[in-house]
Amino acid sequence: MNNDQISLSKGIASSQVAKLAELISYQTGAIVSRELIKEHAGSITIFSFDEGHSLSEHKTPFDALVQVLEGKTEVSIEGKLHHVESDEIILLPAQKLHALKALKRFKIILTMLRS
Repeated sequence: MNNDQISLSKGIASSQVAKLAELISYQTGAIVSRELIKEHAGSITIFSFDEGHSLSEHKTPFDALVQVLEGKTEVSIEGKLHHVESDEIILLPAQKLHALKALKRFKIILTMLRS
């Protein structure tokens, strides 16, 4: 097995240039995710949300950085609403209730580092 095949199991090819928004497609009526990297130290996952779909309020044990690739999302952190759109980021703090809602279709990268 070559290095590219090993890396593909992680979600991306080693040493290859890729357009982030093209790594995942929208699916009508759904949220789609693709794990790009998962290591002991953390993970990077790309998501696409169809309009109107959401992740319900929850907590995570570690901080998570959300980077919006395209579209617009409403992020709730401890009840406070934030509108985040293309080329913007927001930090979801560890152990704080947060949720995401698609105001229109959007794609994000979620980076979680364990510390």
